[in-house]
Amino acid sequence: MIISRRFASGILVAALAAAVPCSLTGTASAADTPEAAASSSSASPQVRVTTNMGSFVMELNAERAPLTVGTFLRYVKEGQYTQTLLHRVIPGFLVQGGGYSAVDESLKPTHGPIPNESGNGLHNLRGTVGLARTQQAHSGNCQFYVNLADNPELDPLPVRWGYAVFGRVIDGMDVVDKISTVPTGATAKFASDAPLKPVIVEKVELLGPGGAGVKQDTPNQLAPAPSPNDVLSPN
Repeated sequence: MIISRRFASGILVAALAAAVPCSLTGTASAADTPEAAASSSSASPQVRVTTNMGSFVMELNAERAPLTVGTFLRYVKEGQYTQTLLHRVIPGFLVQGGGYSAVDESLKPTHGPIPNESGNGLHNLRGTVGLARTQQAHSGNCQFYVNLADNPELDPLPVRWGYAVFGRVIDGMDVVDKISTVPTGATAKFASDAPLKPVIVEKVELLGPGGAGVKQDTPNQLAPAPSPNDVLSPN
């Protein structure tokens, strides 16, 4: 998924880039649902994102975005974000990642899409964290982005869906700003805005009660990544 700043007939043409959502294979137990994941944690769980350029801490808003936060924490528990790329960096706009493997730049398998929670009253302000998606309103899955500036064009309007904010950076925003200064351009995999020297998410871990020693499950119910032809290319 990609976020771009193009407008057509006054409507934002935005694709926060990753995979076109795939359906979950197999049957998940009630304990594996996003609602259960969100309810089993505090209303404001915190996670540390460790990259090869430093770390930052995000506080998630499970009260305003329970489905998004629950699914994100599920991915954290499963180790989904370990060794993934921050593949899209646009100074003054956003840093995005979480969906592409740092090993071979392939799209990682995902669970099904998350219903769009952009109408939750949270705004795309500097330092907030949102869910990436394609042009389809309810297509977000595992990719996230951090706003580098206030981006009101990503908020919902009565005539269109927006991009769901589900948290904010509470420590280490200087690291995110440092990441935003890396040289970017086209690479073998991405058409533009990709760091020319990979910026890698080494791990994402839950902090506080229940965070230490969280079992990193091996994903066994994830759908295969979609064909490259089914994915919106970064542009």
